[in-house]
Amino acid sequence: MRLTRNKLTILAAAGVIAIALAGWGLAGAGRSKPVLGLFTTLPVYWAEAADMSEMLNRQAQPGWVRGALEDRFELLPLDTLAAPESGTARDLDDIDALLLAQPRALSPQENVVLDDWVRAGGHVLVFADPMLTAESRFAIGDRRRPQDVALLSPILGRWGLEMHFDPEQTGGERMIATDTAPLPVNLAGTLHPADGFPTSTENCWIAYDRIFAQCAIEAGMATVIADAAVFEEAEGAQRAARAEALEWLTASAFGSARR
Repeated sequence: MRLTRNKLTILAAAGVIAIALAGWGLAGAGRSKPVLGLFTTLPVYWAEAADMSEMLNRQAQPGWVRGALEDRFELLPLDTLAAPESGTARDLDDIDALLLAQPRALSPQENVVLDDWVRAGGHVLVFADPMLTAESRFAIGDRRRPQDVALLSPILGRWGLEMHFDPEQTGGERMIATDTAPLPVNLAGTLHPADGFPTSTENCWIAYDRIFAQCAIEAGMATVIADAAVFEEAEGAQRAARAEALEWLTASAFGSARR
């Protein structure tokens, strides 16, 4: 299955329509919005906090990303993708789509569970930043700090992708032109067919300065972005541009997902 630019554009448009008008048909299942599993080290669902008390006090004022996602999805934060003692799926049967945003390194069991879930028809959107530029209140080495470097090579390789990073590139945010909405990036990686996958280009469409890849994985789909600058805090026109990019990416990744 070759994912062409026209097909991706059609998929994005279909996704926006499906989300806006039908909620992927989930209202009939007793839910007004599709359930989006959220697996991340970024302060998306909760703001950065020193302890649980501070986290709960600040929960009433989520950042713009949480608000933007909750306009279209019912968010389900996930601490793990698999039970470590058994390697079985945890919560994935309760979601309609999955967002991985600069997640921690996955355990072997989590890699297997995620791969199986996608191949069975799941749709996942992955933001894997090789050099996170978002500011954090916590020092390097603090477990409360977001993951500075994405460590997802095993699962990306399973899907026929590998990520490269050029340490000589010029830093600073820039906008990547796409067919729909400009995508903000900063010290981004690039995505390439993995060694040993000579036919991977038939299943993956890699585009937009190789920062974007969308791959058909048996019955499911994985959309991978080699950057996470879209999640950074911003105001005014800069925030509006981030919100537009995030809306496009979720529509493209999840538009035809239905479990």
